[in-house]
Amino acid sequence: MPRTFNIAVIHGDGIGPEVTREAIRSVEAAAVLDDATFQWQSYPWGTDHYFEHGCMAPTDFLDTLAGHDAILLGAVGHPEVQDHITLNGLLLPIRRRFDQCVCLRPSYLYDGVESPLRDKPPGSIDLQVFRENTEGEYANVGGRLYADRPHDVAVQTSVFTRHGCQRIIRAAFEKATTRPARHVASITKSNAQGYGMVLWDEAFQEVAADFPGIETESLLIDRAVMEFVRRPESFDVVVASNLFGDILTDLAAIVVGSMGLASSANIDPTRTHPSMFEPVHGSAPDIVGQGIANPLAAILSAALMLEHLELPRAAAAINDAVKNQLAERGPRTPDLGGESTTEQTGEAIAARIAATGGANS
Repeated sequence: MPRTFNIAVIHGDGIGPEVTREAIRSVEAAAVLDDATFQWQSYPWGTDHYFEHGCMAPTDFLDTLAGHDAILLGAVGHPEVQDHITLNGLLLPIRRRFDQCVCLRPSYLYDGVESPLRDKPPGSIDLQVFRENTEGEYANVGGRLYADRPHDVAVQTSVFTRHGCQRIIRAAFEKATTRPARHVASITKSNAQGYGMVLWDEAFQEVAADFPGIETESLLIDRAVMEFVRRPESFDVVVASNLFGDILTDLAAIVVGSMGLASSANIDPTRTHPSMFEPVHGSAPDIVGQGIANPLAAILSAALMLEHLELPRAAAAINDAVKNQLAERGPRTPDLGGESTTEQTGEAIAARIAATGGANS
């Protein structure tokens, strides 16, 4: 009997609706391979909602999302709305309420995509960053005193717990056991941040002791950003705090050719709550409506969703379609040197999936 999945779709802002539409197209084409069907429930939340109601989403939006199997997000952000409003009004509440403690962001150098780094052959860069997603520097603990006065004071506190550190680090080690390199790099700044990140270092050593077959490396963030450029092929699984993981994955995306290839998954490993899947790129207001947004990051994020929902054949079909289309210099958007539109690129991916036994779309 076919399995049915109920997915919440937040198309969001800017190019979000454009790329999410193509991600859904790919999922619909691939789902038949695992005898699955999808019900899509769209929610009009984002900055348009903010302009009309003064908030990014209704007060009960988290309760609404709780009943879904997963969440597919396009993008949020608008030039006239400060980023802290969009982030704290939608994304961070979702990650915290549903305990999406693991943010997985893969970076892979595809055949047919040129790295800005010299002499990097296809497949030589293949790393997965595990970013702690619910505490750390994004805990939003602190406050303002004497706001907007000459003696204005702002206090921003990072929060690190042994439990929070251990579970993201353990997730990284568990992933490393499934990969040939069997290597985990931990990124901190514990020489300067002597409490929270020293706790992180201690947790890393504790978890590493449970995985004697995995090689480890610990780097300070300033050295890590240098090594991501100098020797990105030496990294396999990387684990980092909320802020450092965020920074490193933008760099990694550019190293492998484009933010338009950067997928991500916000995962509750216990599967108690819905997990959320989104491209790393933003809402790109400068190209909205031009039909040139790269949908591949959203499509690859949808493949991560299928993997999480335990639909391996469907996920593999999407990943293979993207890989082959890039390798064969198929339809692609201008950020990858192509001339195809968002829709043409997505249609070509869906057609490749159909050719492997998926559904026509």
